[in-house]
Amino acid sequence: MTTRRNPLRDPQDRRLPRIAGPCGMVLFGVTGDLSRKKVMPAVYDLANRGLLPPGFSLVGFARRDWADQDFAQIVHDSVREHARTEFREEVWRQLAEGVRFVPGDFADDVAFSTLRRTIEELDAARGTEGNHAFYLSIPPRFFGDVIEQLQEHGLAENREGTWRRVVVEKPFGHDLASARELNDILGRVFPSGSVFRIDHYLGKETVQNILAMRFANTMFEPIWNSNYVDHVQITMAEDIGIGGRAGYYDGIGAARDVIQNHLIQLMALIAMEEPTSFDAESLRQEKIKVLSSVTLPNRLDLSTARGQYVGGWAGGVPVPGYLEEEGIPADSTTETFAAVRLNVENRRWAGVPFYLRTGKRLGRRVTEVAVVFKRAPHLPFSAHSTEELTQNALVVRVQPDEGLTVRFGSKVPGTAMEIRDVNMDFAYGGTFTEASPEAYERLILDVLLGDPPLFPRHEEVELSWRILDPVLAHWARKGRPDEYASGTWGPASATAMMARDGRVWRRP
Repeated sequence: MTTRRNPLRDPQDRRLPRIAGPCGMVLFGVTGDLSRKKVMPAVYDLANRGLLPPGFSLVGFARRDWADQDFAQIVHDSVREHARTEFREEVWRQLAEGVRFVPGDFADDVAFSTLRRTIEELDAARGTEGNHAFYLSIPPRFFGDVIEQLQEHGLAENREGTWRRVVVEKPFGHDLASARELNDILGRVFPSGSVFRIDHYLGKETVQNILAMRFANTMFEPIWNSNYVDHVQITMAEDIGIGGRAGYYDGIGAARDVIQNHLIQLMALIAMEEPTSFDAESLRQEKIKVLSSVTLPNRLDLSTARGQYVGGWAGGVPVPGYLEEEGIPADSTTETFAAVRLNVENRRWAGVPFYLRTGKRLGRRVTEVAVVFKRAPHLPFSAHSTEELTQNALVVRVQPDEGLTVRFGSKVPGTAMEIRDVNMDFAYGGTFTEASPEAYERLILDVLLGDPPLFPRHEEVELSWRILDPVLAHWARKGRPDEYASGTWGPASATAMMARDGRVWRRP
């Protein structure tokens, strides 16, 4: 007789919520937009969903003359404005009991001594048991200073039965050499399993759904190769400009900001082979394999494009050009649009180009992955019957209307045999009653659980820079980017890049 396991008692049952054990988090850079709009609201949302321990603590560290209650008010205001879930006073009161603030800068030994005492007091008063994550929501140039201070004051030390982890935000360096230097700094203090590099796109439900779509359904795998796929387009478009991010964005640009991390990671999920399981090591191995197979075309002048937006119209109102934005030098050559063709030199994808593009002040805000299939080898229709028929496509819509679209040809009602494109849509919001968690909810919970499948390891980061560095060097030699009007879909050079391959960009 077979004994069935009770799913309510089975720790491997993925349907059960995973709840973090006793722990706390130290947040560096609490005054920044990311902390206020994403990190702190995500912590509250986790508490509101019952996924944090009752004694969870949140310690803020910044160069501000604040008391604990001042920081608590900052958290409170951020939560009320940006939290995804309903604000509940009883949840807030419990969370606020564990809120602390330590004033100081990153070179202040006294401040880090105070931070250590604060953590020890929380261990005793809140039962955090020595388990703490250090979230570095700060510019990368300060990573080394903070890591060294954590080491010097014994804050990075993993005592028996406890854990200490560090979370770093992108960009992970600005080229391959700086990424390796950053990885060396982190590796000297924290073991590799305790370093979490956040790419918030990997925490989005629709990005994770790429794995479910590919490997839980037999209908896709037989056609997921060069026999049937013509090309793949991965787009992250924004309709906004740089806003108040001039200090960060200028000198970084669209390729470093988006292609090196978000888009190359999306490409890896689309192109990788099936992993033996969805644990971190298995996923990492397959992503590393496919990224190691990526090559650039020989002629980068023909297979890449970059641009910089000039004044135009967005949302029906006039907007300034990049060089007219506050804080941008008049001679800046930073690109706000970047496109590149990549090849994957393996048996599955030989001859299938992957086109990656991103830009600001484009036609609309959208992120999608479009797998475009080859035309049918023989169409028993007249030319007039199919003149409006394009190529079949499977489109993963990452944002804003999360879901999946399949585009195929169908007969138009009537006596004539006329074929037109139709779409079959799956929308998250129309199928599931529960709202999708924010990416930062999932990622912060994974940090506290020590579960790293959605975090790129240093090998992936370095391979991404190996791919992008030659493109950046080529652009540096070219001088100024091409111009494109705000509200359009990028420079003419991007259109020409696709036309040379006999293809066109999708208009999402």
